[in-house]
Amino acid sequence: MSKELNEDTTLQLSIKTLAGIAVLIFTLVGMWFTLQADITEAKELPLPADPEITRMEYDMKDQLIRQTIMSTQDDVKEIKTQMIRMEEKIDNLR
Repeated sequence: MSKELNEDTTLQLSIKTLAGIAVLIFTLVGMWFTLQADITEAKELPLPADPEITRMEYDMKDQLIRQTIMSTQDDVKEIKTQMIRMEEKIDNLR
């Protein structure tokens, strides 16, 4: 026995359920309009200014890179000397 849905079918909903559905609809509509307003506001905002790199910033960055390279070079030299010492120890063990 299957029931058919037609004009005479009744649907029983409580007041609490109807209020919940209404609150959900109002919340979604409110969020939609808020989002649209935020999008419109974002379109009207000015574009950010191009960042200008000053000579001082450029020089500081260049100096930092050069110091990093020199530090790495010193580390490589130290590692080479350690490897040489390790090779000598291995040769002495043979």
